[in-house]
Amino acid sequence: MAYYSIFPEKDTTLYSHPDRQDMNTGRDEILELVEEKSTTGDIYYPSRILIKFKNTEIRDVIENKIQKEINTSNCEIGLELFATEHQSLAKDHIVEVFALSESMAWEEGTQRYDANPPSTTTGSLQAANGATWVYRNESTASAWPTGSGVGGGVYPAWVDGSSVVPNSSQFPAGGGVWYTGFGGGSFATADFKTTNDFFAEDNLDLNLNVTTLIQKFSASYYQGAALPTGIPNNGFIIKKPTDTELDNFGSGYLQYFSTNTHTIYPPKLTFKWDDSSYSHSGTTLTSGDIFLSLYNNKAEFQRKSKQRFRLTTRKRYPDRTFTTTSNYLDTQYLPETSYYSVRDAETNEVIIPFDTEYTKLSANSEGMYFDLFMEGFQPERYYKLMFRVDNNDGINIHDEDYIFKVIR
Repeated sequence: MAYYSIFPEKDTTLYSHPDRQDMNTGRDEILELVEEKSTTGDIYYPSRILIKFKNTEIRDVIENKIQKEINTSNCEIGLELFATEHQSLAKDHIVEVFALSESMAWEEGTQRYDANPPSTTTGSLQAANGATWVYRNESTASAWPTGSGVGGGVYPAWVDGSSVVPNSSQFPAGGGVWYTGFGGGSFATADFKTTNDFFAEDNLDLNLNVTTLIQKFSASYYQGAALPTGIPNNGFIIKKPTDTELDNFGSGYLQYFSTNTHTIYPPKLTFKWDDSSYSHSGTTLTSGDIFLSLYNNKAEFQRKSKQRFRLTTRKRYPDRTFTTTSNYLDTQYLPETSYYSVRDAETNEVIIPFDTEYTKLSANSEGMYFDLFMEGFQPERYYKLMFRVDNNDGINIHDEDYIFKVIR
């Protein structure tokens, strides 16, 4: 399989609004990027999203699925969040993602969003039991650091929300600590940040290319590499650009499903690579009405399994010839420009798209095939396979209602 997804270990939203800066939302179904207007003036307070994937699961994909050192030339890794209801949106949006700084471990917590967080009998907000804008966990000794620069300060390796704000009295200190890469040289910003630009007519799902950041996590795992080559995995921070956070205009609410959603749309980290191999000495069908048959679909597969699907390929109406054997016994092939796709059978949501780089069908002496790791799918759901063939007749989509289920 050239697409494989893992799901978050934890996620939460940090709110800088004075009424919510001490509020934990680790068990809320929604993650959001908002600019909330002050109740006493024209200041808009931003929120930010924290999300982390397990080291063991990232390493498993690298070691047991991709099975080679990852880089930007042999794979692509996307951080995906799926949009829910958005409100009062501005025309255009830019969203950034950075890697959280080392030693900045944070706790998800078990609380939920509350527009009016409960107070104690003395009038102060009830203590949070996980990450907030001010603290990394429930301890009041775990405040997010302020200032900028580590490692002697030669090249600032991290910044925090308060260090870039002209008037800190209008903007609460905290909001996470992340690697920026400012300073030039080997600390080029592009290695430490990726962005997603949206326009008025766009789908607002997030798909952030974090390949270089995962590559730095990998260098830390396997080589013990330190900054700037390696970064320990403490997760990601997703935010609006600092200029947007501070412009006091407000650009609405971007809302996404969290890992606690009861839908099929939790965030995920998707690895894409080309595992195809195309070699045969048979007949390639480059035109005409083609019939595809999936002949080893067992209908149900264990989530821990890897399945090889094989396709029987032939002309739907074979040419008339005089032979002593059946035309249906010949092994025939689709062109190398052939691809598979996986959809949710109930919602028709595209799980794996037709990707001309990463979902190519393979071929060997036995015929056409492709592999799927079932662990990359959510269990107890039905999925549908579809196929695309680009040949002399153009682009042809084949949907034969091949359904399978992933079970626990």
